[in-house]
Amino acid sequence: MENILKLVKKLRPLDIIIIAVILLALIIGAVTALGKRATSSKQIEASTKVDIEVYFRGVVVTSNNSPFEVGDETFITIRNVPYTKLKITSVNYDRKKVILPVGERGYQVIDDLTAPFNYDFLVTVEDDAKITKDGAVVGGNKIKIGLPVTLEGVDYRLNGIVSNISVSKKAENTVNSDIEKQVNKNQDVH
Repeated sequence: MENILKLVKKLRPLDIIIIAVILLALIIGAVTALGKRATSSKQIEASTKVDIEVYFRGVVVTSNNSPFEVGDETFITIRNVPYTKLKITSVNYDRKKVILPVGERGYQVIDDLTAPFNYDFLVTVEDDAKITKDGAVVGGNKIKIGLPVTLEGVDYRLNGIVSNISVSKKAENTVNSDIEKQVNKNQDVH
């Protein structure tokens, strides 16, 4: 016992800190090995393909052709961080509209003639995602409705907003139905 007390008295503060850090690391390692602590790899429930719909409002296009074409690749930037090229799977667009009153309590929706080159685009891109309890994760970023993204091609660079995330039609038959519900929960507005 006296030998132990002499040894403890010889320890310097730095030695005590090093011993405490080693003991803490051993405790955390033991708790993780016993399954009492979740690691990031256990957070991922599945990997699947997801469709990410990006909405662009008020895009000015003077050409007769859409800048987006189904089958083309577009480079996506998420939260101002360049990510990768993704394949465009769907493109919908329409001219800006206005509502005109017609008669009593009626209205009519027509093209806005004051802005003949303004269009709204809905572009769908497909990517591989890891599904967690918090939703889909693409390129290390949680993809949620309202997330600002940038799509860039040969002749365009446009800022849009994620408007929907859903399991890709190609992956529907290969994905567990619980995982599909998890992805589509509070996401699918169709």
